[in-house]
Amino acid sequence: MKSKVVKLAFLAMLMVAAGSMSASAQIYVSVRPAWHPVAHTKAPSPRHVWIDEEWESRGGHYVAVGSHWAEPPHPGWGWVPGHWMHERRGDYWKAGHWARH
Repeated sequence: MKSKVVKLAFLAMLMVAAGSMSASAQIYVSVRPAWHPVAHTKAPSPRHVWIDEEWESRGGHYVAVGSHWAEPPHPGWGWVPGHWMHERRGDYWKAGHWARH
């Protein structure tokens, strides 16, 4: 019984630690990085969707990774564009994602 309690306590601590790591990974900026638009090329197929401005956090700063054609992972899914959000600590990027329509 004691080992079961220890295992559950360890699991709870692990979950709290994982949650705090993901929360601390958020990068805030006071000046948004400049976006350099990329010209649309011809779509590879009618199924493809253009994904525009998209940012990833790498090494403590944002790097532009968007502007490309992508095929939805499942029929009936569409791209929800990313966007900048603002909090007291500054601005941060809310990443785009695929969602069922």
